[in-house]
Amino acid sequence: MMNISIEKKRSDCAALPKGWQREEVIRKSGLSAGKVDVYYYRGVRSDASLVPPIRQTASIFKQPVTVYKTQESKVKTDLKHGTQEKPKQLFWEKRLEGLTACDANGVIGTTSLPKYIKSLGPYISDATTIQSLATALHVSSQPITGQSGSKQTIMESPGVFLNPDQPLIAAVTITKDDLRRQEERVKRARLRLQEALAVA
Repeated sequence: MMNISIEKKRSDCAALPKGWQREEVIRKSGLSAGKVDVYYYRGVRSDASLVPPIRQTASIFKQPVTVYKTQESKVKTDLKHGTQEKPKQLFWEKRLEGLTACDANGVIGTTSLPKYIKSLGPYISDATTIQSLATALHVSSQPITGQSGSKQTIMESPGVFLNPDQPLIAAVTITKDDLRRQEERVKRARLRLQEALAVA
């Protein structure tokens, strides 16, 4: 066990009400030699109670620390924390503007939005909207409905009325006709795949 010698300096503290004293404890040896611990306490204590707790700054020394309370604390210490979610940054998608996917032959073909999906937000391009929508589809655990606020209110004050949990698109309503058209596209794609496998 490492021995630590200390030097104490006691004085009245002018910045605090009468009766409060300030004590500086200078560490004379050990890994933290030269460090100064400052203690404030009220009233007179016996010399035995002035022995400071043994502390080490290096984590390899696991030594106990004793806490001396001179008065009861009126501060409530039992803190209750709910689920802490990281706040979402508005318009993070704009940092990706101008960036495109490339391979050895150059830029990979771009994607366009369907006619019924409209960008919503100040200076939002179709590419930014696609990035926002693709991220929401892959990451979000809630339904993708688009922004619920009106275009006018969002454009007037996007920082207030824009929902960061939804992509930068106007509210979308999917009809039965949309679902039917999508089913037809899937059937055609499966037929082409089946024909390609038969040829191979």
